[in-house]
Amino acid sequence: MSKRPLHIQALALLVALAGVGPVSALAAEPANPPALERAWHGCVREAYDRQPEYGSRPGRERNALDECKPHEDAYVAALMAARPDADLPLGGWARTWAAYVAYVVDPVAAWIAALRR
Repeated sequence: MSKRPLHIQALALLVALAGVGPVSALAAEPANPPALERAWHGCVREAYDRQPEYGSRPGRERNALDECKPHEDAYVAALMAARPDADLPLGGWARTWAAYVAYVVDPVAAWIAALRR
């Protein structure tokens, strides 16, 4: 056993881990949605091509998507961070909701009015 106390060994381990670079290239590059999308799609294509031929197509697709989950997560996070309407004021959400309700209610109201004629 080492003669160093346990807390010194733990501190040395933390210092060593702090100097380690990012595991993935995704963590090192800034959020660029088009580049992240290309990386994700490329990963999915490569992963799908590596799947064995004897499996079902949906199974191979699911396995390829599972393998590229970190790329997908980075892409979705970049998209959500870049959303311009992420913090709409309450009035903005109300207008969006009202537009949706009008989109649904107007055809129904027109149909009911046509039945009454």
